[in-house]
Amino acid sequence: MELDFLLNFLARLAANNTTAWMAAHRPDYQRARAACTELVRQVLAQAAATDPDLAGLNTADVLFRLHKNDRAHRDPEPYKRRMGAGLKRGGRHAPRAGYFLAIQPEGHSWLGAGVFYPTPAMLTAIRQEIHYNGAEFHRQRLAPELLRYFPTGLDTTGPQLSRPPRGYAASDPDLAWLRLKTLGLNRFYADDEVLKPDFATQVVAAIAAARPLVDFINAALPNKE
Repeated sequence: MELDFLLNFLARLAANNTTAWMAAHRPDYQRARAACTELVRQVLAQAAATDPDLAGLNTADVLFRLHKNDRAHRDPEPYKRRMGAGLKRGGRHAPRAGYFLAIQPEGHSWLGAGVFYPTPAMLTAIRQEIHYNGAEFHRQRLAPELLRYFPTGLDTTGPQLSRPPRGYAASDPDLAWLRLKTLGLNRFYADDEVLKPDFATQVVAAIAAARPLVDFINAALPNKE
């Protein structure tokens, strides 16, 4: 697994993010993509052994494209600066909570767990579950094993409502969580961590630690398939 080559390729891509450069370095891209695919394959194989939600998935189901699908009009770069995957039942775009692994140089490699930018219907269901089952929600988000791998806990710095959601009082004790538009955990890996032989195993351990909170979120969703 050539993760050193993958990091090097992505660093070069960041400095030469054009279709012409990519065309001239297509073999390097394919080699880097193969390294990322093998990493994701190993993570899936290990995680699926204990997580039924990930069983049956293959790398084609979860790997994201390098090309930007939704490039803003003023964005001159056609390619992302990272390679990664969305690990969840139904594949990378399934309307569920799951896990997101991205490899990017200079300490930007990232593992996320939870649900990021859910639909309004999903948010409504998740908020209701937090409101009705707050004790379990807090038990999962504060679990010592989860905080061991995600020391900053559930991210409260992302997009959120400026007012209480409709139907909830400003005095609700869980208002800080009910206002969130994204419920996710984040952790970053330095390049030397990515290059360690047990990197895939460390990612799998972090996924396992986040699974109870991810399961709590998914249990709230009306469409679990």
